Amino acid sequence: MIMDRIALFLIIIGALNWGSVGIFRFDVVSYLFGTNSSVSRVIFTIVGLAGIWCISLLFREREVADRSREH
Repeated sequence: MIMDRIALFLIIIGALNWGSVGIFRFDVVSYLFGTNSSVSRVIFTIVGLAGIWCISLLFREREVADRSREH
């Protein structure tokens, strides 16, 4: 459950960064940590891994949410 929330948070950060690239042509991560820097690459890799983790959310059963509604 905590990994899901962390992954969703990272995906939101990544989406906001891509939104700023698309709308303003401004890459926040590259601005903060440098273009093609090792830190930027690590951040982009972590966000990418979070995206892969979030794919699993699409295929999980919702029995946990269903159980909480029964009570």
